[in-house]
Amino acid sequence: MGHSVGQVAGFAGVTVRTLHHYDEIGLLSPSGRSGAGHRRYDDADLDRLQRILFYRELGFPLDEVAALLDDPDSDPQEHLRRQHALLTDRIARLQQMAKAVEHAMEAKKMGINLTPEEKFEVFGDQDPEQYAQEVEERWGDTPAYAESQRRAASYTKDDWQRIQDESADWGRRYVAAMEAGEPADGERAMDLAEEHRLHIHKWFYDCPYEMHTCLGEMYVADERFTAFYDAMKPGLAEHLRDAILANGVRKV
Repeated sequence: MGHSVGQVAGFAGVTVRTLHHYDEIGLLSPSGRSGAGHRRYDDADLDRLQRILFYRELGFPLDEVAALLDDPDSDPQEHLRRQHALLTDRIARLQQMAKAVEHAMEAKKMGINLTPEEKFEVFGDQDPEQYAQEVEERWGDTPAYAESQRRAASYTKDDWQRIQDESADWGRRYVAAMEAGEPADGERAMDLAEEHRLHIHKWFYDCPYEMHTCLGEMYVADERFTAFYDAMKPGLAEHLRDAILANGVRKV
């Protein structure tokens, strides 16, 4: 009998009205009808809907989606390869954006003394101070904020580039540890958590274990931090939070 329009809307996370519109414009017409004339979607229809939603998520207009899907020379594997390449490119861009958010939210870029050209060279098109006001409102009366302000104001372009490079190198090694099956309370993960703490301590403000543990909790509680770490590898934010906690216990 296939699936009703309401069931398909629930599966795909779209509205019934959206499915009706796709049918009206010929983008996704259900393969069957019930005895009462209601739309019924089979598995092939669901596969086509998934491809439509992939392209829509990537910003393709509906007419281009239709042209891609109805191209007689294309095949499902080619669609998957194209979507994989597009998604990989988007992930890379999101990682760059999330990195800027992570640094700004930890007050790492407050008082940056760089020209606009130097900022662009180091941080790309991401504004490193876009969350400056929020950071000040949340932590402006803390010693850590004052210390990060004092240090950041003295850093040169080379200093900021070194910070960026160290962070990127740490991220690559943490992802490698996770992919090797390292548990959060393993020695390798705890050592990387300690390195993370020392990076903050070295460049921005004193970061004792209690504070580091609080930061770890924030990485999971605040979706912007979670997005930054999970852009490196899904689940990394929670894994790092647990590694930070384990490292704190180890050092006590």
